[in-house]
Amino acid sequence: MPAYIKYMKELLPKKSSLKGGQTIVMNKECSALIQPELPTKRKDPGSFHIPCAIGEIMFDKALCDLGTSINLMPLSLMKRLQINEIMPTDVVIRLADKTQKQAIGVVENVLIKVGKYFLPTNFVILDMEESHTHPIILGRPFLAQPEHS
Repeated sequence: MPAYIKYMKELLPKKSSLKGGQTIVMNKECSALIQPELPTKRKDPGSFHIPCAIGEIMFDKALCDLGTSINLMPLSLMKRLQINEIMPTDVVIRLADKTQKQAIGVVENVLIKVGKYFLPTNFVILDMEESHTHPIILGRPFLAQPEHS
């Protein structure tokens, strides 16, 4: 018998057979597999609103959209925030109705205050009418930010 097999047998505890009257404790993962009731599945919200601020401007309802792959800001809001550094881009945005709009550019590291946290966010700038109900759209890049403590 090879030496490592003998060594492994010494390391591993002796198997004990199950005897009646024993209580076996299962961890929560095993319990979830055995239980007949599955936890209720939560509905995918798709989109929701959060209050946030950029500089001195407060937004009561910034639209967080899980289906959007970019963060979007209207050109008029960018000017109102006095953001002057815009990087050119060749991004074309395809809207839900299949129309396309050429983005003006990208602004990087705009600090958004959500609660007590400041999160640097990149925005694609689009020449569009500014919505009073949802002035900015925060997509998956914003929502995927790491947790801050």
